[in-house]
Amino acid sequence: MKNIITISRQFGAGGSTIGQRVAEELGYYYCDKDMIVRAAIESGNLTPDEVRHYDEKVPGEFGLGESLFDFYNKPLDERLFKAQTEAIKSVAEKGNCVIVGRNANIVLQEYDRTLHVFISATEHFRMKWMQNKLPEMSEEKLLEKIHSVDRIRNKYCKHYTDTEFGNATYYDLCVKSSTLGIDRCVDLICQVARS
Repeated sequence: MKNIITISRQFGAGGSTIGQRVAEELGYYYCDKDMIVRAAIESGNLTPDEVRHYDEKVPGEFGLGESLFDFYNKPLDERLFKAQTEAIKSVAEKGNCVIVGRNANIVLQEYDRTLHVFISATEHFRMKWMQNKLPEMSEEKLLEKIHSVDRIRNKYCKHYTDTEFGNATYYDLCVKSSTLGIDRCVDLICQVARS
C-alpha cells in the first residue's frame, strides 16, 4: 500500500479536488499549498509578505544576464524553497497523506511507499473548471491566467528541481481529468495506491 501520494497538476485540471477526494476515500491527511506555505511561515525564517511575494516564482531577472552566483546570494527564494521542502518532508514522514503541489514528487522521490501522480486536462476543460471557480473573470482573462500559471509552474519546476513539469518520467501515474472525469481519476488513484 502506498501511504504517501503526491499530486502535481495543471492549473484548472481539478487536481486539488481530486487530491481532497483521494484523501477522504483513503482516510489520509490532505496537505495543499496553503498548508505547506503556512508551515514555511511557522518555521520562523520567513514573513507572510515574503512568502506571498516569492511563492512559486523564480526571480524575473534570472536568466537575463545575472550570474548563478549572484542569484544564489539572494537568500529569500532559497529559504522559501528549503522551508517548503522541510514542511513536505515533515508531512510525508508521518505517512498516510496526500500532498498537492510544491514539486513534492521530486522532494520525496527517494521515499518508499510513494505514489506520484500528474493530472492534466484539455484547455477547454480547464477553462470550464475555472469558470465555475471564478465566474466573475472573463474568458480572455481566465485563459491568460491558465497560460501564466502553466509558465510559472514550468519555470519554477525547472529552476528548483532541474526536471520538467508534467513529464511522465517523473510520475508513477498520469491521468487526464477531461477524458476520465473527476470520479474515475479518484477511483484510479485510490486503486493504484491500495495495490
